[in-house]
Amino acid sequence: QVQPVESGGGSVESGGSLRLSCVGSGYTYMAWFRQSPGKEREGIAAITRSGRKSYSASVKGRFTISQDNAANTMSLQMTGLKPDDTAVYYCAGDRARSFDFAYLLHREMYEDWGQGTQVTVSS
Repeated sequence: QVQPVESGGGSVESGGSLRLSCVGSGYTYMAWFRQSPGKEREGIAAITRSGRKSYSASVKGRFTISQDNAANTMSLQMTGLKPDDTAVYYCAGDRARSFDFAYLLHREMYEDWGQGTQVTVSS
């Protein structure tokens, strides 16, 4: 089983922008999670195959999740980055036939995980 693969992390100054991409196919829904040292892995944005989206309060209005189903690619456009956004960002996907949209930012909803990509925001 092929795991999703993230790309696009890096370092940026506060207020800057970055775009993350994830290649993965056959998922019913996908999401971005992030984890910084000493903290729990946090779900920040999710998207269903039909295009319905969910965001955490911490990124809503600053980050935008999107997908290109033909290219099997999901992206996260991050703007207005803050030092608190510094973390390893993970792409996740699941092939469940049915799901509760309200739980899409919960890590237990996902079977497949990428290796993660580092995002560092300096002040």
